[in-house]
Amino acid sequence: MRARCWLIAAAVGVAALVGAHAAQATTVQVVTSPGGITAWLVEDHSLPVVSLEASFIGGSAEDPKTKSGLAELTFDLLDEGAGDMDSTAFQRKVEDLATSLDFNVDRDTASVDLRTLSANLAPTLDLVRLALTAPRFADTAVARVRGQLVDELEEEASDPESRADRIWWSAEFSGHPYGMPVRGTVSSVTAITPDDMRAFMRTRIARDAMLVGVVGDVTAAQLGPLLDKTFGGLPAHAAPSPMTAATPQSGGQTLLLTMKIPQSAIVFGQPGIHRDDKDWYAAYLASHILAGNGLTSRLVRELREKRGLVYSVYADLDPLLHGGVILGAVATENAHVAESIDLIRAEWARMRDKGPTAAELAAAKIYLTGSFPLSFDSTLRIAGLLVLIQKEHLGVDYLDRRSALIDAVTLADAQRAAKRILDPAALSFAVVGSPGSLPGARTIAPGE
Repeated sequence: MRARCWLIAAAVGVAALVGAHAAQATTVQVVTSPGGITAWLVEDHSLPVVSLEASFIGGSAEDPKTKSGLAELTFDLLDEGAGDMDSTAFQRKVEDLATSLDFNVDRDTASVDLRTLSANLAPTLDLVRLALTAPRFADTAVARVRGQLVDELEEEASDPESRADRIWWSAEFSGHPYGMPVRGTVSSVTAITPDDMRAFMRTRIARDAMLVGVVGDVTAAQLGPLLDKTFGGLPAHAAPSPMTAATPQSGGQTLLLTMKIPQSAIVFGQPGIHRDDKDWYAAYLASHILAGNGLTSRLVRELREKRGLVYSVYADLDPLLHGGVILGAVATENAHVAESIDLIRAEWARMRDKGPTAAELAAAKIYLTGSFPLSFDSTLRIAGLLVLIQKEHLGVDYLDRRSALIDAVTLADAQRAAKRILDPAALSFAVVGSPGSLPGARTIAPGE
């Protein structure tokens, strides 16, 4: 108990240090182990805590079409027993080490996240080694975790936000793996076997698909051998990826799933850009001014402040590995759905046609450079940022260059990027609720 209390206190202390850590020049070391495994490391010896993220390229989008949810279910089971430890013994060991250990999946990656006391780093990483190289996938654990996932999927079927999100992705990426639900469906999850999960681990969790970020009380000399011991037993190469380039394709349609609820959930978006696009930073600023998650964006001003139609509305650039999107969400009373959609399209068009003002651009630069360090309020989030920088090929000095890259965007740059990228005609909406008349909407069946 004393160790667990100390870890909580240490984590709170680290949160207070992170802002200063990211605001000043940050030394990122590229550590290569004796066995050739690479990790990015930011040392911080102010507290005896270490965080690590190991991310494997190839997430749920690489699941077989008939077994969507394979990555999710497999990673849900990695802390349910490994090696000679059953589920109870494995999780008790995690608790005894005062460790936070999570396994997560998104469309492009499958990740392991841990935070632990530096004194417990080696035994914690040994648990990670066992989970990745010797998972048990015992029948009782598989049945229990599968049942939990099925229950959650059935609950999501009646959750308007979840339904709207699934409808949007399915329509925009019809026929492409990005259109499959990350967590699968009841029927696809039910079809997954332990042998499928073992094949997943053999073919997709490999060293050449792995990116590692580490932050905290560990040196490069200490980290190198631990990397080899933890990850050296993984296959050298992942199976070739089946992924192809993807572009949202619905062409500005509005889809409606009727659900008897007082407020409609809406997911909306359009094609975006890749992270290496020459206009990325200009588009980032323009989209923040248009729809950033806060109280100063144009969408918030028009829909919330002026008209009181919504509580929040936002949209962000989402640079997927195989095709980016600009994706947003809003919820409003059924009677205001059509008006809200019209206003979003109108603001989209106004930003495209005229771009931001000089005052808006200056304010956005101040916000996006000043708030960035505050968003990384733990060493684990910084470790995740190190992985993200590697995944998007931003360079080991990105943390030192980011503010200058944003500040270098001119008003002409932002106006050009808005005109090039924003397309109100391509803006598609998925609506779940009972909005009544919704001109031009295509009604879809509950099972679609």
